[in-house]
Amino acid sequence: MSEQVAPPPASDVAPPQPAVETPSPVEPEAKKPGAKKALGIIGAIVVFVVIAGLKFGLATTIGNFLNKDETADAKAGDCIAELPELTGTEEEEVDGAKVVECTSTDAAYNVVGRLDGQTEAQAKAPTACDQYLKEGEEGYVFYNIEQGKTGYVLCLTQKA
Repeated sequence: MSEQVAPPPASDVAPPQPAVETPSPVEPEAKKPGAKKALGIIGAIVVFVVIAGLKFGLATTIGNFLNKDETADAKAGDCIAELPELTGTEEEEVDGAKVVECTSTDAAYNVVGRLDGQTEAQAKAPTACDQYLKEGEEGYVFYNIEQGKTGYVLCLTQKA
């Protein structure tokens, strides 16, 4: 014999609904006192770069900022760190040339003269630095001149 089980009696009470959370009022975030100052400094830098870019050309400005020429202010009496060794009329592009203290062990060349406003042709002339060299002294020419523009030439002698 089998038994039948009757379904539970229907209830007039609805099943419980999950409680709905009411959002709490949003509290304003506390502002940091230095936030405006930092944004002001960043804004000033951006404005400076934009103005410099408009005045001098954006590529030149960014290029100079990222690849600073450390010999741009070199003058007679300064010393330059080691450069690639060249002989005769060889020429080589150099990255990372820099002015160092003459008492430093890195000092390899003395700057004996500087010529500003020179073209590339003037820098490559065999007599470019003759006026700064003593009779029989071996000299080297280091220059930074953009193609089609003028730049500077440093006349160097090897440090003894």
